[in-house]
Amino acid sequence: MTDSPRAVPPPLEGLPAWADRYRAPRVSLPDWALDAPDHCVFTANFGGKVELYAWDRATDTRRQATDRPEGTAHGGISPDGEWIWWFADTDGDEFGVWRRQPFEGGADEVAVDGVPAAYPAGLEIGPEDVTVVGTSDDDGTAIFVHSPGDQLRTVYASEHDASVGALSRDGRLLVLEHSEHGDSRHPALRSVRLADATEPTTVPGGAAVLADLWDGPGKGLEAVAFSPIPGDPRVLVVHERHDRPELLLWDAETGAVTELAIALPGDLEADFYPDGSALLVHHDHHGRSGLYRYDLVDGTLTDLEVPRGLVGSATARPDGSVWFSWSSSELPSRVQDLSGAVVLAPTEGRPPAPGVPARDVWADGEGGPVHALVCAPAGPPRATVFLVHGGPTAHDVDGFSAEVAAYVDNGYQVVQVNYRGSTGYGSAWRDALEADIGHTELADLATVRAHLVATGEVDPGRIVLAGASWGGYLTLLGVGAQPELWTVGVAEVPVADYVAAFADEMEGLKAFDRSLFGGSPDEVPEKYRRASPITYVDEVRAPVLITIGENDPRCPARQVDNYLARLAERRAPHAVYRFDAGHGSLVMDERVRQAAIVFAFLDEHLPAVG
Repeated sequence: MTDSPRAVPPPLEGLPAWADRYRAPRVSLPDWALDAPDHCVFTANFGGKVELYAWDRATDTRRQATDRPEGTAHGGISPDGEWIWWFADTDGDEFGVWRRQPFEGGADEVAVDGVPAAYPAGLEIGPEDVTVVGTSDDDGTAIFVHSPGDQLRTVYASEHDASVGALSRDGRLLVLEHSEHGDSRHPALRSVRLADATEPTTVPGGAAVLADLWDGPGKGLEAVAFSPIPGDPRVLVVHERHDRPELLLWDAETGAVTELAIALPGDLEADFYPDGSALLVHHDHHGRSGLYRYDLVDGTLTDLEVPRGLVGSATARPDGSVWFSWSSSELPSRVQDLSGAVVLAPTEGRPPAPGVPARDVWADGEGGPVHALVCAPAGPPRATVFLVHGGPTAHDVDGFSAEVAAYVDNGYQVVQVNYRGSTGYGSAWRDALEADIGHTELADLATVRAHLVATGEVDPGRIVLAGASWGGYLTLLGVGAQPELWTVGVAEVPVADYVAAFADEMEGLKAFDRSLFGGSPDEVPEKYRRASPITYVDEVRAPVLITIGENDPRCPARQVDNYLARLAERRAPHAVYRFDAGHGSLVMDERVRQAAIVFAFLDEHLPAVG
């Protein structure tokens, strides 16, 4: 495929069993209405793409609520259970408006008249249809509040990145997450009282500022939820005061803070039990999850004893039960309760074939021990794929992945490295990439590679570097900055030319990059030059496959085309596949098609075994 402008999509008929894992039916953990808990909404891939479904648990009836060409991933349900909401963009470009539909079915409508089309910056639906909508565009962030019988009001507007945090159960108090201090990666909080339209206020738009909470540089705050009790001003907040995500309660009226001392290693998230007496704590440590109940009265911590693996999400129900989604590298995802009973199961299709268990590998790196998960076929692997996660504020886990299982089915060993920059290992580990963006992560990938080569588990002449989004960025940076380490590169929806990407990306990501780099490309040009894959394009030796989402607002097409033009000038071996969606696809056959293109590319460009 030397100097090839495009990879030709293979036919989807006759593909082996690995393709069925992508198409196998799956459901998400249901989101339920606070005042009508039998009214639920979930996402599922029935019909070949991800859409929203309504589920009346009392009658066990389900219906498809959305049907859009590129699928629908983001939605929810109003507290009274009467409306299903979702974000409607165009072909995956993430720019649009919120729409809604009656729970029982009926015509769609714009959810809040007057809110301009934009990128989403949070949504909270309160009692009696009090609604707070956040929007983001090139001018910054605007947050609107709407109540029945009242005109739409702007309660916050700033050039800085911000979002809707949490709305109190009675609809009186709102918490915003903002970056007015200049760092969107470590936001601060502000609580405001939503006044009526005639009441004098301290800021334009009808919102009286009550309290601010900021823990200082490099220590972010996340507003999870208000107490479920009407009139209770306590907000559950994730903080980083002690170098990892932990929990505190913040009084949104007085500003008083109560840190919660929970003796668990790793990162903590949580939400309230419906009666407000306890927290359902989600514990994440070394790529695996646990669930605990934390009593807010006496501080008792109870292990809920979920199976070893990944808890994707969890919710405590009014009857005291706990629902959660669970999987492992070996076993596909299911929605269950603590007894192990399935809560919500697909009603059609066959379940996916199992994967293989993941084993842990630790290697000593320059920044400390580096953790990786390895999944391998039964026999000698054809090659090893370093499959790099995106984010970078994410991490690889012991959870089911159709992509990992497909690689293993095709004879590849898969190594997933939680490099510096990953979440799940403390705030200092996550933020360590700021010292040398891109190259810090590559150093950790090289550390694990060297460890596995030294132990004889990896053939150094047959190593694929692959990933999507930030993982695609690291792939292109790696094949240029470390050309001697990688045999083939597969970069899906990557950053390839960082300066051009900054110019074209959505405003929220511009704010992220300014925080990460300490400024824009005009302000710190050398940092962007060093971090950009196009800087090293002339050093690339490995054949490279690149995929592009034509409507991608995160890793836009133009900057990838700049990189491809440089490869073409050198007649370097490469291929490109373009698809009509955004930052990935919600259509199962499109995912299968892209996977098939990857395997065909590897078959063509990996050297023969032996």
